[in-house]
Amino acid sequence: MSTLEADRLSTVFAALADPTRRAILARLTTGDATVTELAEPFAMSQPAVSKHLRVLESAGLISRSRVATSRYSHLEAEPLKEANDWMQTYRRFWNESFDKLDAALADYLATERPNTDDTQHRDEKETEK
Repeated sequence: MSTLEADRLSTVFAALADPTRRAILARLTTGDATVTELAEPFAMSQPAVSKHLRVLESAGLISRSRVATSRYSHLEAEPLKEANDWMQTYRRFWNESFDKLDAALADYLATERPNTDDTQHRDEKETEK
């Protein structure tokens, strides 16, 4: 991964760190929206939402365009794909680790079961006496 890609990834993750910005991105999955529309569900001013939009735009997560007097925000999903691709490396790591743990647990249980069965069998014999 180049330094430029790493810096972009840092910017994307920093933008995604805020729950309001994540909610804005989720809203934009249904289509473009104005600042007024995006501000609607939040208890904050339009200028505060505009600040969040600037962060998302600088991270490349949205683009903005003007139609007459309205300014629309549009989801740009490519940076999210890049972040997801980066995280998939760690998903593979964890899956492999869990697979190894599953195998070790299966081996452990396989060696313990005969002892458990023998103990249970002995306990049953003692109960019969």
